[in-house]
Amino acid sequence: MRKRRKIAGTVRVPGDKSISHRAVMLSALAEGESRIRGFLHAGDTLSTVAMVRALGAEVREISPTELCITGCGLRGLSEPEDVLDAGNSGTTMRIGAGILAAQPFLTVVTGDRYLRRRPMKRIVEPLSRMGASITGRRGNTLPPLCIRGGKLSGMRYEMPVASAQVKSALLLAGLYAAGPTTVVEPLPSRDHTERMLSSMGAKIARRGNEVTVQPASQLLPLSIDVPADMSSAAFFLVLSACVPGAELRLAGIGVNPLRTGLITVLRKMGAEIQMESLREEGGEPVADIVVHGAELTGTEVSPGEIPALIDEVPALCVAAALARGRTVIRGAGELRVKESDRIGAMAAALSLLGVSCEEAPDGIRIDGPAEIAPGVRCDSHGDHRIAMSLEVFSAATGVPIEVTDTACIDTSFPGFRELLEEVLA
Repeated sequence: MRKRRKIAGTVRVPGDKSISHRAVMLSALAEGESRIRGFLHAGDTLSTVAMVRALGAEVREISPTELCITGCGLRGLSEPEDVLDAGNSGTTMRIGAGILAAQPFLTVVTGDRYLRRRPMKRIVEPLSRMGASITGRRGNTLPPLCIRGGKLSGMRYEMPVASAQVKSALLLAGLYAAGPTTVVEPLPSRDHTERMLSSMGAKIARRGNEVTVQPASQLLPLSIDVPADMSSAAFFLVLSACVPGAELRLAGIGVNPLRTGLITVLRKMGAEIQMESLREEGGEPVADIVVHGAELTGTEVSPGEIPALIDEVPALCVAAALARGRTVIRGAGELRVKESDRIGAMAAALSLLGVSCEEAPDGIRIDGPAEIAPGVRCDSHGDHRIAMSLEVFSAATGVPIEVTDTACIDTSFPGFRELLEEVLA
């Protein structure tokens, strides 16, 4: 029998991971001193800080969430003395490769055992076409990557899959290229890089699904207040949405329209979600999100909706398992090559817990509502979003779930467990 939980209060989640990564990288390329407030102080973003320090940028920590970065300028980076370690961060490796591809020196970038399994052909191929020399394991498809930068040429590149990381890598490389660089997306992906580059004086334009950047001679320093992370807020959105009677306020969340797909889907499922105090901070829309829990019903999530909620699909699977009826998620094949195979990992965990589900190559079908079995041990596969989703499932039902390898949570959300306990208390 599912236990009724009391969930109420105000939650403040850490700063946005995607924006924190980009702010650090672009500040390192700027002329002068940049200030980043609301920085996510976590394993993944600290890998990016370590990378720009190794390339010559000065990073001073005013506090764990406030950084002062003295940039080297676009052409002032220096060759690192050692191999760069991106840790678990695909963003550090992939977007960083766009910068390194344009530098007149050699760089080797590696990562942990999970990152070394993640595909890199998606950046190696287009950056090589622009003029960089990049090699890696298994036919230049897996890390570590050896990047010998060089003179780049602008190009027009049609992306086979929507990916903000790949798009960002090519746009950053395009700052150094001879001639404009145009990236064509099959579906719009998050646009934090474009917004930030524009605020720093780069010439960047969007026309439909095309984004074009012009070569640049300099970037202005950045001053930014990083909003709270929608992807971190997602776990509390789902928790409060699927528990009838819950009322939770999530303060200062970044509500970039290319990041709010989870809210759209939860509303389709019957959740009552409002955005209050809508404002703009650091060039990004921000709001307080208020959630009133309800009995949810299953829904269909189409491929066109996926880019705006790609990181939130594991948490959405929890909502689907507790909703009445069938939920079908399609077009999410990209999840197969994240920190883990997130489709396979969630399907395996849900099945162990007694949830009726079936995975497909690009998605999953889930039938709810589930009465989950107590005392089940589920594997996170070293994936922070799988681990947090399963802990939210346990919190929503009141049924203990043993989740393995939860240290990975600190890569994106230090303090997650303490905040979860606070909400439940």
